[in-house]
Parts: sequence; C-alpha cells; structure tokens
Amino acid sequence: MQLRLDAADRLVELVQEARGPVPAPVAAQRLFALARPPDGLARSLLDDVVRHDARLQWSGTRIALASAAGDGERLLEAAAFIVVDLETTGLAPGHSSICEIGCVRVRALEPCATFQTLVRPDERLPTAVAALTGLTDVELRHAPSSRTAVLRFLDFAGDTTLVAHNARFDTAFLDREVERATGLRLSTPVVDTLHLARRLLAGRVARTSLASLSHFFGTSVRPVHRALPDAQATAEILIALIGLAQERGARTVADLQELAAARPRRVHGKRSLAFGAPARPGVYLFRDGSGQVLYVGRARDLRARLRSYFGTTRQRPAVEAALLALDRIEWRLCGSELEAGLEELRLLRELRPPANARGARPDRYLFLARRGDGMIVTSRPGPLGPIRSRRRAELAARALRSARPDELDLLTVGAPLPRLRSRLRTLTESLRYEDAARLHERIRALEHVIRELNSLERLRAAELCLLAPGLREGDVRAYFVAAGRVAAVRTVPRNGSSRLEVQAGLAEARAAACGGPSFAPEAADELLLVDRFVRRPPPELVVTPFEPERILAACAQDSGSAVA
Repeated sequence: MQLRLDAADRLVELVQEARGPVPAPVAAQRLFALARPPDGLARSLLDDVVRHDARLQWSGTRIALASAAGDGERLLEAAAFIVVDLETTGLAPGHSSICEIGCVRVRALEPCATFQTLVRPDERLPTAVAALTGLTDVELRHAPSSRTAVLRFLDFAGDTTLVAHNARFDTAFLDREVERATGLRLSTPVVDTLHLARRLLAGRVARTSLASLSHFFGTSVRPVHRALPDAQATAEILIALIGLAQERGARTVADLQELAAARPRRVHGKRSLAFGAPARPGVYLFRDGSGQVLYVGRARDLRARLRSYFGTTRQRPAVEAALLALDRIEWRLCGSELEAGLEELRLLRELRPPANARGARPDRYLFLARRGDGMIVTSRPGPLGPIRSRRRAELAARALRSARPDELDLLTVGAPLPRLRSRLRTLTESLRYEDAARLHERIRALEHVIRELNSLERLRAAELCLLAPGLREGDVRAYFVAAGRVAAVRTVPRNGSSRLEVQAGLAEARAAACGGPSFAPEAADELLLVDRFVRRPPPELVVTPFEPERILAACAQDSGSAVA
C-alpha cells in the first residue's frame, strides 16, 4: 500500500510538472527506470496506481489529473485556449515584477476575446525596460496592484489550457504572483509554442523566437514588446501550429501537449534525490560524490523548488553542470523565507560554491572614495558603496573626474548629472559621436550607482523590526534592523519571556546604532535582502518600528502559527 501511495505522489508530481497528460511509457520509464517499456507493459504496471488514486485518471493512453483529463481529450477544433504574455521589470521572478498582462482567448481555432491590464510594480521601471516597451512610471503608478491584476487574470482565464511563448518565463512569474495572491499555484495545463514550433518546424526555420515565427507565418499583429499585441501574435502562431500538428495526426489537446513537451534532460534520473523534501521554507545544498558543496539556494517551498530542477527546462549552464555532478541534496528547514534568505547569504560567504557565480561575493565588492577633486575605486569599505560590478564602478568614477566639490558633496542626490547630460547634448550637437557614446555609457553607469547608493543610504538610516514565523510552532523570529545591518535576531516564544526577548533585541540594536552605521559589504547584502521583503512583504511577515508594545502586539496576533 505504501509503495502504491509513493508511486501515486510521484505520478501526480510528474503530471503537474508536465502541465498536461503524460504518456504511459514515459511515466513507467520515470517511475520504474525502464529503458523503453512497451505501451501494454507500461499501462499494466501503472493501472493499479491510477485506479486507486482519486487524483489520477486515464486519458486514452496517457495519465492525467482527474480534473484535467476531460480537457485533454477535447478535439482541437473545439478546444479553448488562453494565450498569455507578460511584460516584466526584469528576468528573475523573485526580484522583478509583472508590469503588464495581455491575454487572448482562442476558441474553435478563432480568437474570440482579449484581456489586458497594466500592473503597478513595487519598483521603478528600469530604463532599458521603459525603452523596450514604451511604458512609463507615470502610467504604472495608477495601474492596479499585482494582486488585483492577477485575480482579474485568473477570472478571465478560468481552468482553460494556457499557452505562452517560452512558457517557462511567463509561468514562473504567474506562479509566484498567484501564490502570493491566493496561497496556491497554477495547476492548469500549459502549451509552449516555442517547443511546439521547434518540433513542427525543425529544418524549416533557423530561429523560433516570437518575432521570427511572426514573420514566418505572416501574422496580422506583429510583436512589439507589449503584452496584448505579443499575445495576439502568439495566438495567430498557435492556430497555425495547430494546423501543422493536425497534419501530423494530432486530434486532441493532449496530442498537442505531447508535441509541445520538451525532451527529457539527462538530470531527470536524479529526481529521486529531491524526494522527501517538505513544502516548507529553507535552504538547500547540492553536494557531489566527495561531499563538496556545488550550489546553495533558498526556497519558500523546498519541495516545489527542488522538483523544478529536474523538469524539462534546462537551468543556466553553471547550475546544469552542478546537477550533472550532483550526488546528494541536503536541505535545512527555516521558519520563513526571510530566515532562509539570510542563511543563504551566510552559506554563500562561507562556502563559495562554484555554481553560485552570481551569488554574493563581498570580497569582490568595490566602493567609491574621494581623492583630491575626483573619485577613485577602492576595496576599502565606505559610505559610497558597495558596488558589485567593477566595470560599473570604474565608469562612474570616470564620469566624476571633472566634478566640482559641491557636486561630489551631493553625489547621492544626483548633483553631477545635469552638467554631464548637458555635456552629452553638446557633444552630440557637435557631431562628436564617439565621445558622446563614451560619455553616455558613463552617465548610465553613474545613474545606476546613484540609485543603489540612495537605496543603501535610506536603509542605513532605518530602524525596523521584522517579525516572521520561527522554526518551532508558536515562536516568532524578530529581526532588528539598525545602523546599516541586521543588528539583532531574537526568538520570541509564546510564554511569558516574550517581553524580555523583545527588550533585549531592542537594546542590542540601539547599542549597535551608537557605533554609527556599518559599511561592511556583508551588512549591505543583508540590508538589500531585507529591503526586498519590506517592499513586498509575504503574508506571514509583519514590519513594525522600534516600539516594544507594537512589536509585542504583533507577536501576539497569531502566536499559534505564523505572524498575522
């Protein structure tokens, strides 16, 4: 019985990961390590598991979730799809936000309805994104919040099969925002037109980008890096691809999903290393056969995060190499995602895993410092930093070579920028384009550095207490932020010593503040992490000022589980 339950759980995960019905031979290969099982043998091995689990159901020769099996058998000419496209402020769901959602409903192979909304992000729109999309901060300032926009999207989409081009990108953002808004993750099937085009147009097109496919099929709407036009172009491409799929014998939505499925990766056989991971926050370490740590990460849901590494989508090259050398996964539970983030920073500093090349490396951070009438780049900590990119720091220093002393005094409010921009206009009008290009690059680097310095200056002046669930049920973990660092961390229990712990944490934080702000790069990493949680707090996190009674009241709101 236990073996049947374990196999059912693994089958459910496999179907959820594929976001659609899975052929019986593929499921048998993954569950029983059979090289190429015949269809009949695969079905006989899996039939007992499927028949005794209410979550699973046969959909022809494929295994589907019971709620989605009917949709998989729907004929393509009668099926409905929701084609979705997003515009975002960046590429990483954890650090960037959705700024626009566009959808097209396709029914009976015809577009029949559209949905579009701007989304108010929790950050300023990066210059590159504004230039690419044409969106402005003024437009987005009055847009609906991400929660409101995502709930409207869910109401429009319903349980219909989703379609996206390079679906991994869009579904990663949607999964995160849907989970923040509802506590659940998307479970509807997904068809990726990128993989579908690669399968159906192999040898006919050199590239399968959205723009290339739009040109190949001659769509009436061309993609322009805006959500609704891009979704409309994708919808036309979908209809054309469905026609090609029908020529290959595809009849149902499940047939289309099978054609669009990415091919299994070599690392999928190591999926069992993630079995047993709990659906709780924590950090995880990938170790090789000799025990060396290859990669460190954090997750709000360890089970979902670790499972994602062994799906059909390749990771970036360094992580993919770590997965190929992976021998064991170690995970450590934390009370909250914030605690996991701070623990991840500590592990990255101590272990320096080779696959975390993009991770925190405080020993490589740089600072700007005044020398005479200009600025130099130094590794010595100071108020003008840290800056993670050496090239950006050097370009900013070059831009400040001719700055006046009063401009350097007001660097963090952008005092040198008006003069530099005026100089740029003069060079352009004088047709000195090479000099103008060099100065433009330096100005862009300086603008980026000033934004980072402004953020750090604000954080170093802040005094906040962040309350998150502790690892033990009923406990609250209090993080006291002061003097440019996480100055104290206290576990506030549900018994009578809670006031004592809060007062001790406040005393420790105020003692740290007496010594002035910390400019250590390690402290800056922690501050920037805390800032992301303060700007977009998860439901279990409470942020309060340094007031004992307010902190105690927040701790007492829901001392039985998470902080309310």
